[in-house]
Amino acid sequence: MAAKAEHTVEEKLRALFDLQLIDSRIDEIRNVRGELPLEVEDLEDEVAGMNTRLEKLNTDLEVIEDDIKGKKNLIEEAKALIKKYTTQQDNVRNNREYNSLSKEIEFQELEIQLAEKHIKEFKAQIEQKKQVIEETKERLKEREEHLKHKQGELNEILSETEKEEKALIKKSESFEKQIEERLVKAYKRIRTNVKNGLAVVAVERGASGGSFFTIPPQVQMEIASRKKIITDEHSGRILVDPELANEEKEKMEKLFAKVK
Repeated sequence: MAAKAEHTVEEKLRALFDLQLIDSRIDEIRNVRGELPLEVEDLEDEVAGMNTRLEKLNTDLEVIEDDIKGKKNLIEEAKALIKKYTTQQDNVRNNREYNSLSKEIEFQELEIQLAEKHIKEFKAQIEQKKQVIEETKERLKEREEHLKHKQGELNEILSETEKEEKALIKKSESFEKQIEERLVKAYKRIRTNVKNGLAVVAVERGASGGSFFTIPPQVQMEIASRKKIITDEHSGRILVDPELANEEKEKMEKLFAKVK
């Protein structure tokens, strides 16, 4: 069985530059989405938090309403006892019994006053909480509308780009398999360390793409010969000649047009 043919340096450079073009296109798609997914996530959390707060406020209201009912029942019971003790006073045999009942009546009257004071305080709490509920509802409505708007924006962008992105990710993985592992690792390492994720760039006007550092003519000739993989001494990027870059760009533009 014949051994697998070794790729030439030029083929490796073309494959690396193709991979770079695909990954750059994926980066562009993700940049279009920008911070929108995070914005939507933050808004969803904010809306959920407000709904939780409203639930708690309404539960608090129910508890206060129950407290008011309890105090009203206490008042009715106290009134019933006052009536009972007052009736008993008409049938007492001595001052000691009369005074004892008077103290009971006085105690129940104080209980009524205290309960009425608590009811007044509870009603003030209810008004305060109702105001907070109204303000929270208004804020919630505004945030929900904002969330709906942002979700619409995100969904529109996703519907336009998701299919293309998925197809390009598959292409990126497919192209990676055509390149030896050590080069893919080097490419990914450079890509994470440089601006804009550009690990493979063409020589432009005698300098590395996106750089101001001039490449010596001798090195430019070596790059154009495509006999070995050369990196920029300043940025570490892999360099390709302009002609190869233009050929691959044309080829990849056709591929991008198909996956849209």
